[in-house]
Amino acid sequence: MAHAQSFVHPGIDQSAKDLAYLKQLIARKQEPWKSAYDKLVKDTDTTFAVHAHAHVLRGPYAKPNIGGDDLSQSATVAYNCALLWYLTKDRNYAHTAIRILDGWSDTLWDFDYNDAKLLAGWTGHAFCNAAEILRYTDAGWSQKGVDRFTHMLMTVYYPLLRYYFPTANGNWDGAICHSLLAIAIFTDNRPLFNDAVDHLLHGPVNGSIFKYIYPNGQCEESGRDQGHVQLGLDEFAGAAQVAFTQGVDLFSIGDNRIGRGYEYTTGYLLGHTPYCYCEISPRAMHLGGGFEYVYRHYAALGIRLPFVARAADSMRAKVPQRTLTAVRAAFAHAASPIRTLVNDSTAYIAGADKDVPDIPADAIQVQPGQSVQQALDRAAGTGRWVVLAKGVHPLDTALKLPSGVTLSGMGTGSVLFLKPEAGRDAIVNATDDLHDITLRNFVVEGALQPHPGNDPNSSRSFNNKGNRGGVLFRSAAVNRMHGLHFMNLTVRNCTYNGVFISGARDLTFSGCDLNENGAAVVPGPKLQHNLLLTHCSSILVRDSRLDGSPNGSGIYLQSCEQVSVTDNELARNALNGISVSESAGITITGNLIEGNDQSGVHAEYLYTGNRKMTVSGNRIHFNGGYGIESYGTDNISIQNNLLSGNGIFTGTIDNKDQLKVADTKKIVLR
Repeated sequence: MAHAQSFVHPGIDQSAKDLAYLKQLIARKQEPWKSAYDKLVKDTDTTFAVHAHAHVLRGPYAKPNIGGDDLSQSATVAYNCALLWYLTKDRNYAHTAIRILDGWSDTLWDFDYNDAKLLAGWTGHAFCNAAEILRYTDAGWSQKGVDRFTHMLMTVYYPLLRYYFPTANGNWDGAICHSLLAIAIFTDNRPLFNDAVDHLLHGPVNGSIFKYIYPNGQCEESGRDQGHVQLGLDEFAGAAQVAFTQGVDLFSIGDNRIGRGYEYTTGYLLGHTPYCYCEISPRAMHLGGGFEYVYRHYAALGIRLPFVARAADSMRAKVPQRTLTAVRAAFAHAASPIRTLVNDSTAYIAGADKDVPDIPADAIQVQPGQSVQQALDRAAGTGRWVVLAKGVHPLDTALKLPSGVTLSGMGTGSVLFLKPEAGRDAIVNATDDLHDITLRNFVVEGALQPHPGNDPNSSRSFNNKGNRGGVLFRSAAVNRMHGLHFMNLTVRNCTYNGVFISGARDLTFSGCDLNENGAAVVPGPKLQHNLLLTHCSSILVRDSRLDGSPNGSGIYLQSCEQVSVTDNELARNALNGISVSESAGITITGNLIEGNDQSGVHAEYLYTGNRKMTVSGNRIHFNGGYGIESYGTDNISIQNNLLSGNGIFTGTIDNKDQLKVADTKKIVLR
């Protein structure tokens, strides 16, 4: 096993100072801790019967469930007993916790079925918290018992969890990271600890804090149900609590991203409906038990989370362990909350629901089921509007857009859907010289069905088995197409590019929401993106959201000139936030660029390289590669960017990998 410097012990949910301070609060009969302590004593049975299993089997939604409940109950009781042992010095509690840990350590061989990793993630950190307290408080746990428990962690739990599971919904990796951090601390394994923190910061697909919680606080599972959202938030916050015990602050990153996720979700649970980029789910609206620590942590930082505070107040009496383990000695003299979190304003709100227009009197209205193509042909060259009424507008073949028209919808309720058997691209140019068109305020849906369902992860384009494109405008000559305007358009879930334009000038993208486009269909991964522009000039991309490409970038510019990318959100893409190749006159300013698997901004060299590029005033943080990466760019200006948390975590959040600008004309092979 690889070891580095040791950790603070005990040091998972709480340190020795925290536990000692908790004991003082109870001795002083201070509330709510005295009542929580009394309830925990009342609820904890030292005669708990241990039913350990060699093979623990848990399928989806606990079908089948052989040993799963026994394991979960054992982990909870062990932690409760270890905590009460510390607080009371009653050895009955210590003996019960030891009996549970020894029973499972002697018996458990493996996990199996659908929820194997999830169950291990749920239970590993609770077991480790119990073990950590017992080991460092003279509880009478034998060295043989410690060794057997360590053996179970490293031969049963660790091999199952070490590869994470980011393609599942994000609550899985939250739980996995939570337990891996706890295992790392108990076994004094610093490389494992750093790897788990790095995954929390930079994990792919749904694996990181930034993949799970969006800048406005919406969560990856907000469209699924609020029970799973609370589970995901609870596990990510639990992992952050463990990291904080060891001096790594994951609560403040991303402008208090964990707090934003909690306040967004809790507000909805308490009756306030926030804006959601999907249809926020009304399922499982009950409050969970994971509010106490988050409330107290942010309050100690002087940050008010009013909805979270209300939820913590209402749940406190029901979750005594959570109330007790939320105590930090450092919170004893914390400042009173003086500020609240506000929504990030960058590209918020973007997409079809933004600024839904008043419809001109001479507009041609198209009801679902009527021919959109006939209406466009009728309006061609006149400047008239064709308006998609709310509902699904199925297409039997690609829509051929003529010049001189505006195609508008009435918000996200207006959905243009190319039938899967009808070809690849939903909208194409009718002529090689397409000009003076506007697309606005409707949705191009690239999933295999117009209503993808209530689990957003199942409809993501990496799960889409079709070859599906959004908007494709191509010309055979530079600048032949012109005057192409995209306003408040949503294009999502396409396996091919969301929008691909080649050979045009005078392009604007304003307030658009291009997300989850660009998977691994032919011609292959990393070649499809949310927005791909080639051989284009005079381009403005502003106030738009270009997120979540499963294999591509938010924006890819190739052989383009005079481009302004301003005030956009470019996040959670598998490649880069912005990729620039063989282009000139590129200005990238005022953007939020975060959580991309590779670099935030990547200017690559292929043959002649890029020329005259300005990157200024952007927030570029927590991307897996460099914040800004450039090779062989002629005349690049980089100034006043906020760079933080980019690159692999090796013990500090702001490492050397924030910026790489090389004069070398180097082709990056990846």
